[in-house]
Amino acid sequence: MLFDLHRLATSTILYQPQLRRLEEWDNAGTVARSHILNNFIETNQGKTAPELEQEFSQGASLFLVRLTTWLRLTYMTGSCLDKLLRSIGVFLSAVSSNHYLIEFLEVGGVLTLLEILALENIKEEGKKESIRLLQVIANSGRKYKELICESYGVRSIAEFLAKSKSEETQEEVQVLLDSLVHGNPKYQNQVYKGLIALLPCASPKAQQLSLQTLRTAQSIVGTTHPSIVDNVLKVLSTMHLEVQYEAIELIKDLVNYDVCPALLKGLVALLIPSFKETSKLQPKILNDSSVLQLTAHLPVFLQQAAAAKAIGILAHRNTSLAEEMLHLRVVHSLLAAMGNTDHSNSQRQASLTLKYFVQLFPVVEEHVRKSMGEELYKLFFSNAGDLYMKIDSIQADILAANKVNVTKALYLSDLSHSNVSFYFGHGNQDPVAYNTHFQKEDVEGKE
Repeated sequence: MLFDLHRLATSTILYQPQLRRLEEWDNAGTVARSHILNNFIETNQGKTAPELEQEFSQGASLFLVRLTTWLRLTYMTGSCLDKLLRSIGVFLSAVSSNHYLIEFLEVGGVLTLLEILALENIKEEGKKESIRLLQVIANSGRKYKELICESYGVRSIAEFLAKSKSEETQEEVQVLLDSLVHGNPKYQNQVYKGLIALLPCASPKAQQLSLQTLRTAQSIVGTTHPSIVDNVLKVLSTMHLEVQYEAIELIKDLVNYDVCPALLKGLVALLIPSFKETSKLQPKILNDSSVLQLTAHLPVFLQQAAAAKAIGILAHRNTSLAEEMLHLRVVHSLLAAMGNTDHSNSQRQASLTLKYFVQLFPVVEEHVRKSMGEELYKLFFSNAGDLYMKIDSIQADILAANKVNVTKALYLSDLSHSNVSFYFGHGNQDPVAYNTHFQKEDVEGKE
């Protein structure tokens, strides 16, 4: 009897501070609650679940309920939102805190966090804390990743990444997307497609992070989505070198998949911008004497230079890819890009890439020398990187209007047909039919 009374007295003593703390929260206004949250975060950050229970005399869940209730009532106004989310994070990130996580999810915690990302009146700091809580939830296991995805989370998170103005927050979003694509076989394709959909967005940082994460996602998913080629090639029109770098890194990975033929064909096509794109310059040329500064950043020319650079990188990495591109008339297209006096970087990148093809294939060397003429060829071969500064307008026109067709010579000399599998189907045609094909190409080119 005495023992029971002692235990009751002890529990009452322990209960009183915890009860007073909850009553203090219940009676406090916004400013007072903000101070309570500050004290809670400073005192309890990094504690385990048992330590939190000891802090609240086995009633920590009662305080968590109050936090989640206030979150649901006030998240649309943003009142103390970042502190409130950090306080909830103390519970969710604690060791052995699975019961806290379940309590938070049962009251619609995931949907609330995703809604916060879409609210325009919420400050960036609050949204960043929301992303961090979603990271904690995603890292808790596969079923929690699936819950986020089932709540239309991928779309909400991707849209927030595209709109966010804080690079630090965007990097947190990348960590979350990377987590969602790992160990989530049911929805990994959804994350993969969401990353592809981000590529055309207006934020360079979002593009860069999406491209980085896409490389990981592509290796996990295995198969490619048809839209990835066009979206990656369009990114090459960026003027941000860090984005261009990530795009080329992804291209280096994609040539190992079934989209390789379409990717190579697309890269070569970018070397000669369409008349529709280049004709957009005409009104500017007529109306503005400063157009030369504007054309330096015309997207199609940036894309042209990046394509020439990417082709050079791929050719250096894999001779078979270089041989395949010869059959796409890459030499003709590189020469044409070297004649683009409106964009010096296109000339430089195309010249450097062409020099590698000349060094690699004797047949290319023969055709390029013949097309350029001996004097221009010597100038090109001695210093390909600086050729654009040394040629005159007549030589540039010669390059732009070249009719080099190495592909026909490759067929007639039967170059590497035993080692390379071509996807154009010319290998089964007789020489007469194949020559007719190239005569038709020449006529179309003249037209």
